[in-house]
Amino acid sequence: MSRRLEGQEWLTAPATRAVMEALAVAGGPDCARFVGGCVRNALIGAPIDDVDIATVLRPEAVVEALKAAGLRSVPTGIEHGTVTAISDREPFEITTLRRDVSTDGRRATVAFTDDWAEDAGRRDFRLNALYADAQGVILDPTGRGYDDALAGRIVFVGEAEQRIREDYLRILRFYRFHAWYGRGAPDAEAVAACAALAEGVGRLSAERVSKELLKLLAAPDPRPAVRLMDQAGVLAQTIPQPESLFLFEVMVERSADPVLRLSALLPDDPTAVNEAARALRLSNAQRDRLVAATTTKAKTDMSDREARAALYRDGVQAFSDRVMRAWAAGGDPAEGQRLLALAEGWERPALPVGGRDLARLGVKPGPETGRLLKAFEEGWIADDFPTDGHEARLRALAAPHG
Repeated sequence: MSRRLEGQEWLTAPATRAVMEALAVAGGPDCARFVGGCVRNALIGAPIDDVDIATVLRPEAVVEALKAAGLRSVPTGIEHGTVTAISDREPFEITTLRRDVSTDGRRATVAFTDDWAEDAGRRDFRLNALYADAQGVILDPTGRGYDDALAGRIVFVGEAEQRIREDYLRILRFYRFHAWYGRGAPDAEAVAACAALAEGVGRLSAERVSKELLKLLAAPDPRPAVRLMDQAGVLAQTIPQPESLFLFEVMVERSADPVLRLSALLPDDPTAVNEAARALRLSNAQRDRLVAATTTKAKTDMSDREARAALYRDGVQAFSDRVMRAWAAGGDPAEGQRLLALAEGWERPALPVGGRDLARLGVKPGPETGRLLKAFEEGWIADDFPTDGHEARLRALAAPHG
């Protein structure tokens, strides 16, 4: 029985066909196939983000083929065999078939090949070693990837330990793919290999770890995968070991935000959180957000007036993150929702007075102006941002200077 991808717009889109036809002109109709995520996701009905192509053509031949067809190419990783084609403003990553010559757990030295089975043999999981030709006919060199994809089995190609020793990032990828695509009990051999080689995660670059971790946490329900990571000692290789997964377990139900879910795995200690964020080489925005979320413990029983003051001082993001953490930690659900709704519609009011107003009252420009404006602001916040009476309040503060 022919296994074919049906009803896939990306497969027959003009942009896709232009790339595949350009390669076919240079190397024949069977020289290029779709590979990996686009085939897997099309098969199981999941969204498709990128269309990747594998080919027997060498990178230089790919560039020439694209040029001959009037398509732009970008040498995104040409030393490793990867060229990105731009067709109708859409990117298509094209990689020459490869086999590993040597590996050190972080990177591989590869050689090009024209053997599809060799290329499949160096991939991580059997469901990622699926190919499809230009007509959508699926090819499964491992013989098990098709069934794995439909059954939700995340199984390494060949021996799990060997695949992991080639690149320790595959440990985190196992948990990430289990979170996104796994169903039922995880593969026992994979679980044992990840636990046995967990310390290898510490050899990886922080950027690779954080990218994989945040992708995992963005899954609809990453809790089973994170529990597995915790039990295997892998979680402790990526972040400070949490005392409990309780906050995280609840947070997953409250929010789909991967950064907020990560914050629920971290302690209520801004210093420790800052160190963890730096160790993971997170962006400054992500680091600042995590630190802000753990700086002050929010309450879900604050009044609207208290909430507006907190919103003014902390900003919507930090306020909402703190409320979410308080809610997940056991705060009243109705109160948490009330505060989040208040934050969603919040517009920060502008301070209604400035240095010119003080100057008109006889206060000379200088440090005292800043002190008086700060005093005015504090009183204005405490009174819940009144829209009038500003001049009288300012006169009272400035009276000793008049």
